[in-house]
Amino acid sequence: MSLIPASVSRPALAVLIAFHVFVIIASNYLVQLPITVFGWHTTWGAFSFPFIFLATDLTVRLMGKDSARKVIARVMLPALVASYGVSVLFHEGAFGGLAALGEFNLFVFRIALASFLAYVLGQMLDIQVFDRLRKLPQWWIAPTASSVFGQAMDTLAFFSIAFWQSSDPFMAANWVEIAIVDYVIKLTVSLVLFVPLYGMLLGALMRLLPKQPATV
Repeated sequence: MSLIPASVSRPALAVLIAFHVFVIIASNYLVQLPITVFGWHTTWGAFSFPFIFLATDLTVRLMGKDSARKVIARVMLPALVASYGVSVLFHEGAFGGLAALGEFNLFVFRIALASFLAYVLGQMLDIQVFDRLRKLPQWWIAPTASSVFGQAMDTLAFFSIAFWQSSDPFMAANWVEIAIVDYVIKLTVSLVLFVPLYGMLLGALMRLLPKQPATV
């Protein structure tokens, strides 16, 4: 059951779709920029992608899992195309010029395809887990559990598809380590920052919504 009035749900879905596409594009760019955290290899993408799980969990809570699935369905193709284009133009973080779009880049295409599949698998699992647990009286259990499982699926799918036997020697040699560290960082950021932020945003939105009998 949606807690969002019908007059607001369509614009809200449009905003969510745009937000998902933006975060996916940004993450595909940032995942090409490796960093070292306490001696472990990871990428800047580990800090941006948890925003999608925050948005998805709020969507399921306030609008229902069907609306969340609609967002995913409408995001998939635009995100795939846009991710490839942006990643080609800014390969390895540097602007390569518009001419780069005229040449097919297998390395970047693998990243875009991996992002597409990881997004779908991770988000569908996140929605399923969250929806099963969202009626529990402890509001934090659903977003915590969905982050643990959803981000595990997303991370495994993305790094294995994008970088297994990659043409990039560094990523080919280190993708398992980077994936593990990436997952730990994303999960830590989610549990420390985004789960409390989810609670704050949920409380604020619930106060703004019209009062109606519903179990959230």
